[in-house]
Amino acid sequence: MRRTVHRPAPTPRPPAPCLSLLLVALLGCATTSTPGGLTPAGARVLPLESAEGLTLLRARAEPVTHDGRRALRLHALDQAGPTDVALAIADGLELRDGEIELEVAGAPLADAPADSRGFIGLSFHVSPDGSRSEDVYLRPSNGRADEQLRRNHAVQYQAIPGYGWKRLRDEAPGQYEAYVDLQPGVWVRMRVKVSGTRAELYVNGAEQPTLIVRDLKHGAVGGGVALWAHRTTEAYFRQLVVTVR
Repeated sequence: MRRTVHRPAPTPRPPAPCLSLLLVALLGCATTSTPGGLTPAGARVLPLESAEGLTLLRARAEPVTHDGRRALRLHALDQAGPTDVALAIADGLELRDGEIELEVAGAPLADAPADSRGFIGLSFHVSPDGSRSEDVYLRPSNGRADEQLRRNHAVQYQAIPGYGWKRLRDEAPGQYEAYVDLQPGVWVRMRVKVSGTRAELYVNGAEQPTLIVRDLKHGAVGGGVALWAHRTTEAYFRQLVVTVR
């Protein structure tokens, strides 16, 4: 008589992972997703939904929502600083060469002087006390002005101390300024690439730079990275991304 042997059914093996899922996982290890796209591995990202990770100079900060986006509003203190600006320096960051990305929205305060333009932007190569910096900033009220000369002053580079915007404009008209389409209070994405004594500003994802500075006035020195706003400005910031090369 033949005996029937009952063997347990084999345990099913899990399906092999999909190649596309593996690629996504690998990319996830190398990049971080931000509103501006994929950020390189090793980048420092500050969402700027609070003042955590920032050292405030001549400023105070508060988390807010502006135009539907969570952000940090920077207020200048009552007393004017040596350059009339508020700074928020990112803690623990030292950049000589690299890239800085930042979203900003600026407009003149309601009680600001008539010649206020909503000055807002970023600084790099900043000294710890804020007395030395290379600044790239916007004048949003100039972007759609009805005068071409004002439009040409929509973007500005300066170096503090010694090379303020007025000196640079007087000595080299048009060289450290440029036009770009801006509106007061509207979010703008800035990206600044720094290499040696050269800096390039890209606005809102453009492939070509809006402004090229080939002779940074303080040379190829290292320093901090900071949010920058004039004391006459209603200033909002979000999503600071810094990649050190």
